[in-house]
Formats: sequence, C-alpha cells, structure tokens
Amino acid sequence: MSQLKNDRFLRALLREPVDVTPVWMMRQAGRYLPEYRASRERAGNFMGLCGNPEMACEVTLQPLERYPLDAAILFSDILTIPDAMGLGLYFEVGEGPKFKKPVRTEADINALQVIDPAQDLPYVTDAVKLIRRELNGRVPLIGFSGSPWTLATYMIEGGSSRDFRRAKQMLYNQPELMHQLLNTLAESVIVYLNAQIEAGAQAVQIFDTWGGALSHSAYQEFSLNYLDKIVKGLIREREGRRVPVILFTKGGGQWLEAMADTGADALGLDWTTDIGAARARVGSQVALQGNMDPTILYAKPDRIRAEVGAILQSYGSGPGHIFNLGHGITPEVDPEHAGAFIRAVHDLSQQYHA
Repeated sequence: MSQLKNDRFLRALLREPVDVTPVWMMRQAGRYLPEYRASRERAGNFMGLCGNPEMACEVTLQPLERYPLDAAILFSDILTIPDAMGLGLYFEVGEGPKFKKPVRTEADINALQVIDPAQDLPYVTDAVKLIRRELNGRVPLIGFSGSPWTLATYMIEGGSSRDFRRAKQMLYNQPELMHQLLNTLAESVIVYLNAQIEAGAQAVQIFDTWGGALSHSAYQEFSLNYLDKIVKGLIREREGRRVPVILFTKGGGQWLEAMADTGADALGLDWTTDIGAARARVGSQVALQGNMDPTILYAKPDRIRAEVGAILQSYGSGPGHIFNLGHGITPEVDPEHAGAFIRAVHDLSQQYHA
C-alpha cells in the first residue's frame, strides 16, 4: 500500500500534533454535488451505486476532486448488513429506506445469522480495495457501519420512524429477544468492519444515529453495551499503524464519559453539545470530531467562516480535534458554501497548532 501523503486526520484521531485541524464531512459524497447526481442517474438508483464497486469508488472520490478534504469515506449505506441478512432493502422516493421483510417476531430473529462479509457483501470490500488503490495515499480512507441499535430500529420498524414504537415495544416487553437481535447485529458489525479494515480502511466510524432516542438506562443497556463489544472486537493495528475507531451517537452528548470508556479513539459530537465543554470532560481520553450544525451551510460564506472560528476557539489549542458537521451535509447545500467551510477550517485553525 502506498505511503500516506496527508495523515493529519489519523494523527488528530490519536491526539498527535498536526499543522491544521483536519476536516471531512459526513455524507460528503452525496446529493448536494451535481456530479454525484449524474453518477446516481447512470447507476439507476442508490443501491445500484452502492452495489457497484467502480461507481462507489467514483462517488467516494468526487468530493476530493473538488475540495481539500483530509479524509475519504467509503460510499455505502448503514443498511447493508440487514440487506445481507435477506430483509429486502429498497428505497422509496421521498420516503427513504424500507424493508420488504421487517423483523417482528421471535421466529424472525431466530432466523437471522451473523453475516459473512466475503459471501454476503463482497461489493463493499471490493469498493474499499479499489478506493484505496485510486487514492494512492492522497488521504486516509474511513470505513463505517451502523450501530446495532440503529440497525435494529430500521429492521423492526421496516424503515424510518419518528417514535420507534415497535422497536421500543420489543425493548421493554421482550428485552431478551431484543438482546438476541442486538448481539447478532454486534457480531455482524465486528466482522463487517474488520473486513473493511483488512481490505484497506484506515479508520472506522460507527454511526449510532438513533441512540439519542433512548432513555438514559436504555441507552446504556441496549446501545452502549454493544458499542463497547464492537470496539473490543475490532482490529486496531494494520499496515504498521493504529486503526482508530470513532463512535458517533447523535443526541449522545450526556453519555460522553461512558462512550470514552469503551476504548474508542474518538467521539463524534452533534451540534447540541459545546465542543469546549466536551473537551473539558473527555478530551484527555479521546479525540473529538465535529460539530457544526449542517444547516449553517445555507448561510452566507462569511457567516459560515464565523461559525467555524467560534467552534475552533471553543475547542482551543492543541491536537485532538477533527472538524466535521454535527450530522450529514444536506442535499440542498450550495457546493460553493461547502468549499468555503473547508477553506475556513484550514485557514483559521493554523493559529491553534503553532
């Protein structure tokens, strides 16, 4: 594998000195880019893109052609694991992901097997290998997965949900059954992320998108427990350097200490948590990634720049900060505004790394 020309993202994850604060964006390969929309049109649909390694590579690299980002993230979807379990993932226009066969009963859950990435998801590992080759050491590549709890919500609800009624009903009425499902998913996430690492992913992120929908005690038992299990099951060294793990629970600002205790290298923050306060709480244990409100990208470039400056100032001097949005970039954002954001991070962060 080629030498990394820009490793500031990996260094920042390990709280090592960097020249400027590294930056990438969740959903950086996505619908706000006209070139992405053209690729998706060619692929026919979203899963056509995900399932074709050449096209997944193409769209992964598109934002790097446009912007001086410090990392690439594999183009895929968090729902590849349940799809590989045979639940029939499809996408309704304007409604998001849906499953033909939701998981609702004990028999449904007993029928689920831990996935075999080589057999079930070869298009993902093939995409990782291809992207690594095409990046040629330009920046590191991030692999990712959904968290067990987040995957379970989609599998039980049959798609997106506002209140997670069915998932929470199972959690409270049949906790043993929910634990069985979450355990199968955790084992699947471990083998899936390890397969991505072996294929060339240089850092991995676990997206616990719906962890913040749980009560305090339910989060610990039904989400964090399984995040902890995954972190402990991952390959942590490859190609002579550490493979950092980022945990991101949207709405999880109250649980940072418990998340840091998993042994993850970094925690992602949404925009509801002050990054300076988070650093005071857990910055001696983990790096912090985030955490600008994505909707600020609808503002004028000078307002975007001011917000970047405020977040950098809140974090303060020294390493351990990876700049990102507090969630994914939204489809209607002007690509020029995304560029202004990335430039502002590199420009304004130099003073904090002198």
